[in-house]
Amino acid sequence: MSSPRTPLRVGLVGYGLAGSVFHAPLIAASPDLVLDTVSTGNPERAAQARAEHPGVRVAGSAEELLARADALDLVVVASPNKTHVPVATAALKAGLPVVVDKPLAGTAAEARALAALAEERGLLLSVFQNRRWDNDFRTLRALLADGALGEVQRFESRFERWRPQLKGGWRESGAPEEIGGLLYDLGSHVVDQALVLFGPAVRVYAESDVRRPGAEADDDTFIAVTHANGVRSHLWTSATTAQLGPRFRVLGRTAGYVKYGLDPQEAALREGLRPEPGTPWGVEPEELWGRLGAGESPLTGGGTPVETLPGAYPAYYEAVAAALRGTGENPVTAHEAAAALDVLEAARLSAREGVAVSLG
Repeated sequence: MSSPRTPLRVGLVGYGLAGSVFHAPLIAASPDLVLDTVSTGNPERAAQARAEHPGVRVAGSAEELLARADALDLVVVASPNKTHVPVATAALKAGLPVVVDKPLAGTAAEARALAALAEERGLLLSVFQNRRWDNDFRTLRALLADGALGEVQRFESRFERWRPQLKGGWRESGAPEEIGGLLYDLGSHVVDQALVLFGPAVRVYAESDVRRPGAEADDDTFIAVTHANGVRSHLWTSATTAQLGPRFRVLGRTAGYVKYGLDPQEAALREGLRPEPGTPWGVEPEELWGRLGAGESPLTGGGTPVETLPGAYPAYYEAVAAALRGTGENPVTAHEAAAALDVLEAARLSAREGVAVSLG
């Protein structure tokens, strides 16, 4: 590995939405990392990578990138879902630590096999669950740590959009090998957040629909999770929601917290803004703060505004760099990703069979 004063060299596989909007900018923003190589077989994306990251090498494939394994310190897999397991496997076998965009794999068994391979090789395997660093999630964790809601009874989380027209692409494909649909896309986020907050799941019930004309994969899904501690999580992911609900509604024995609106970091990254030292990042205006209280709707003035903590996506790669240097822990482990995939697999079975599924 490089010395502490030398940035770790990163190879990025894929330069679509995940690679260009999320990973490359956050890698470039980290003083401990440098974007060395991007692999893409798309000439337009190759030109985009060179323009956005002057001096970056461009490889035509993941295989070409991994042929330079000795010149890299980390590989980030941001290519389509079906490539996550084979590319991560190849990178680990080449002796490189790996970050994989969510979902890590199509099944929990595949995720655990990857985890075993990484452990056998003594290599870091981390999963990019950026929504753990959303502003609202960070704020909710702080409220729970302070006991502001009392004993939580129900957690409601919505990742809803109004996209009545199909956009096309593998994410909307119904082919099983593509691992498309919202259950594995946005569902990976809401399930991961629920497990981080409230621990292991013991029972899963789900309803999943394909609502848009011409759609092949689920675009409107509800998941009910019963946690081992008794908390119930109700989770919605949808592309067909004409009126968006609150992002979070968390109900405790003494108070509730309601928060509308999405974390601003994705929109900022899409607009070309970048996190810079000393510059505010992930901050939202006061009118979007959530409210904490009991007995009245926040929409009619109930509760007290709670300042939203800034979103902090750069913290993920800071943690990865620290883990690689031996000064910190893996921020999101493959075993955590496997636990979320257990829930997603149970949800898919539940929706198909119309039954609740128990997890051992």
